[in-house]
Amino acid sequence: MYRTCIYCNRNLGDNEVVEEFPIGRRLAFDSSKGRLWVVCERCRRWNLTPLEERWEAIESCERQFRATRLRYSTDNIGLARHGEGLELVRIGRPLRPEFAAWRYGREFIKRRIGRMFKAGAQALGFMVFHMAGILFFFVADDNSRVVARVRGADGRRLTIIRKDLKELQLVPGEARGGWSLTVPFRPRERFWLFGRRGRGERQTVTLDGGVAVRAAGHILPRINSFGGTRAEVQTAVQLIEEIGEPERLFAVAPKLVGQTRFTRMDSHTRLALEMAAHEESERRAMEGELAALEAAWRDAEEIAAIADQLLIPESIEEWIRRQKRIMAGDRDASE
Repeated sequence: MYRTCIYCNRNLGDNEVVEEFPIGRRLAFDSSKGRLWVVCERCRRWNLTPLEERWEAIESCERQFRATRLRYSTDNIGLARHGEGLELVRIGRPLRPEFAAWRYGREFIKRRIGRMFKAGAQALGFMVFHMAGILFFFVADDNSRVVARVRGADGRRLTIIRKDLKELQLVPGEARGGWSLTVPFRPRERFWLFGRRGRGERQTVTLDGGVAVRAAGHILPRINSFGGTRAEVQTAVQLIEEIGEPERLFAVAPKLVGQTRFTRMDSHTRLALEMAAHEESERRAMEGELAALEAAWRDAEEIAAIADQLLIPESIEEWIRRQKRIMAGDRDASE
């Protein structure tokens, strides 16, 4: 079993997920053709694994891919990330992506508990220190405090302060499924007391497309700073599942709740929008990666087809065909 890339000679790393093949941080596999590659993290070249080491590892990769909640697919290729960090690239007929609700539940509940502790500390400070407590309260939650920084379509950094969050709006577009994000920002910021403060007259900018999705993903956690209960998280998940596509929620949410301002929307809708923003950002990023992977796969497939036919006796080819039938569910082939 090799451990270095045959192209750049860099260590391929290891994983604790695929016991039958613990080499590599990104594995690509094709169950129908019985091929397994290790993709080098440095040069992105595909290293075809030795023939005798593939079959059980491919079965394990398939099981892990199906068990992974976060996965994305095109017509020919699927990409999934395991919690341990291993990336799996599945060649062939894709599975339907599933929404990874479990990723967000704990985070929202943890955020809610943290916010409750913070509120309790502020109340205690007010009671114990009187005037000093008032100062503590305003220092901790000063409305001019910088809560997020996002990039505009031109790459300019936009500074958002706490009191401007109520001006953030989700505006449906004229085109079907279209929407835009109206973002209030301050032109300057400076350090004062215990944090950064926004300065200057408030301005607004309208963002669309991927820029708007990324901005929403940065700002919504600040609006949803109190997190959510399990019931609210579950309702948010159901809302996204009913809509079907994460980004489409941004277009229909204002109509569903009768509000364009995020701070006036109900909590489960805001939580759903935060989930959708993260899901859509990852989808867009992985779509670009999938395009490159698919091109690399086609090149690697040509090489693999030649390599697999070199000096292989008929007995080995018959064994390969039998293994394929077993993986396809043909019980007679295993006897």
